[in-house]
Amino acid sequence: MAINVLVVDDSAVMRLLVSDILQHSGSIKVVDTASNGKEAVKKTLELNPDVVVMDMIMGQYDGLYGVTQIMKQKPTPVLLLSSLGNTDLSPILQALNAGAFDYINKPSKNNTKIRDIEQKLIRKVILASKADLSKLGHTQIRANTHLHTFSDNLPYDSVVIGSSTGGPSAIETVIAKLPGNLAIPVLIAQHMPENFVPSFVQRLNKISPLEVVMGKRDMKVTPGLVIIAPGNKNMIVRKNVMGDVVISFINKHFKEFNNPSINALMDSVANVYGKKTIGVILTGMGKDGTNGVKKIKNIGGFTIAQDEKTSVVFGMPKEAIKSGKIDSIIPIQEVGNFVVSCLS
Repeated sequence: MAINVLVVDDSAVMRLLVSDILQHSGSIKVVDTASNGKEAVKKTLELNPDVVVMDMIMGQYDGLYGVTQIMKQKPTPVLLLSSLGNTDLSPILQALNAGAFDYINKPSKNNTKIRDIEQKLIRKVILASKADLSKLGHTQIRANTHLHTFSDNLPYDSVVIGSSTGGPSAIETVIAKLPGNLAIPVLIAQHMPENFVPSFVQRLNKISPLEVVMGKRDMKVTPGLVIIAPGNKNMIVRKNVMGDVVISFINKHFKEFNNPSINALMDSVANVYGKKTIGVILTGMGKDGTNGVKKIKNIGGFTIAQDEKTSVVFGMPKEAIKSGKIDSIIPIQEVGNFVVSCLS
């Protein structure tokens, strides 16, 4: 059966282009279009589409309004397609937290450039049509305000986390559970466009007592620091001539996912920290991270995967689990506390 899609955009040209791309996929049917968030809610109630593809900037009734009301009145997977991410990620993160499935950056300079993301758009619409609505959005995140007592001789010296589709909310849930006196660094590779990362870092800083930064070359990796990989480079860690662990980048291409590669980061963390590494694979599409957790497990570290029930997309955790190299499979709400318990 065809996937029924409602296309929402205030530009008639964009509605036509997006509809044409989806219709020619062979597996998607555009049942109607709408020009703003209010009309999108009305037509979602009337037409019961499998997926809503929605712009964010649409005057008074924008995409955030549309997502919020659709998830309240008739929960439906919403794929955000907007150029807003080129300038301001905050409303997009709000929409994702309100229950939107995922976000695609719309080319902003030329409408015909939408063809450049044709395959990504089709792939994510298909993926959204299979989404479990109960996993979209989450309750208000409360930061951990309690300090934890850590011993001087910790069993682990680093945590490295990889995530993709559904990852921003998952990472927020994990980071918010970590205490402000965390005694080891946290390194994260989240698949997202480069222009998203600074806003994502700002958001994490608001919900966590820990310092969250974007990785920069030669930045020292210190206890309690949360370092997010830039979206346009493969971040790794290495030891400098002074013996300090610092951030670096490599040009090697990783076929599972590139810029940022979870495998690249995990492999380097395993090389530097050895058996004192905790590796965590969260929600996401594909196989990135499986080779990384294999390396961590084989070197004697501890590995964690998010469970299927709480994963927006179970692809990456599933592949990691299938490798036989995962020690614990845990719901996302428990991952942060579990990591802290591993340090006791």
